[in-house]
Amino acid sequence: MHRIVRALVWTSLFVSNAPILAQTAEAPRNVAIADMQEAVARSSAYTAAIAQIKTTYASQITQAETRSKLLSAELQPLFAAYQAAAKAPNPNEATLSKQLNDLQKREQAARDEIAKLSAPIDRANAYAQEQISARLEDAVNAAMSKRQVGLLLQPQAAIKSTATFDLTSDISSELNALLPSVSITPPANWQPGKGDSSQNAGQEAVR
Repeated sequence: MHRIVRALVWTSLFVSNAPILAQTAEAPRNVAIADMQEAVARSSAYTAAIAQIKTTYASQITQAETRSKLLSAELQPLFAAYQAAAKAPNPNEATLSKQLNDLQKREQAARDEIAKLSAPIDRANAYAQEQISARLEDAVNAAMSKRQVGLLLQPQAAIKSTATFDLTSDISSELNALLPSVSITPPANWQPGKGDSSQNAGQEAVR
């Protein structure tokens, strides 16, 4: 199932499209580009997390993929029937409207069913991503410092430059050093983007 595969490969790490500026008083000595999503995807922690998710939730993934195929097979003839009715001479607009409405409702119900089946997988994936995201800025700063980069851009922001080099691999290496592994089992009260308040408080106390 494409949705599950995409969820496991990647979904989003809240990376801004704005340039990342070095925190230094010096003028920029070098300009670099970096793909943040690719940097995280290449990291050892995320690679291991994905492998662990595929093993831990193997039955759920199979169930979701199987159900998705069945729902797709169920919806396909309904969609074909609607298309045929719409192309017929002098179609009944009221009938078409009801047919389309019923089709959309069934499609949404199918999406909701698959989302429910894949929820544990998505939750584990989001928790792994959030842990890595929390160290991403540190990894970026370390990579920029070592390469003496004063201005870091995302690839789509750079129009053309013969002097620009790619810092993506360097950021992945820094992530590997900062965070060799992550957990895929979030605390019971954890919510994506909010973290665990007790865990965060404990981390602040240690610092």
